[in-house]
Amino acid sequence: MDPAALKKAVNTTMPFGKYAGRKLFYLPEPYLVWFNKQGFPQGTLGKQLALIYEIKLNGLEALASPLLTDD
Repeated sequence: MDPAALKKAVNTTMPFGKYAGRKLFYLPEPYLVWFNKQGFPQGTLGKQLALIYEIKLNGLEALASPLLTDD
């Protein structure tokens, strides 16, 4: 895993839907589970959502949270 890609994923803002404007890291796990069942979007956003899903599924939030930025 590319550390820069991980940092970008946790800091990317959700561009649409109920949680638009929220960083992917802060999306609720049930929302990510729903995406996992329905299918993640194509492209970079889908890969980032899948990564955040795996982080939350495996309880790795404490390892990824230091990568969050204030912007």
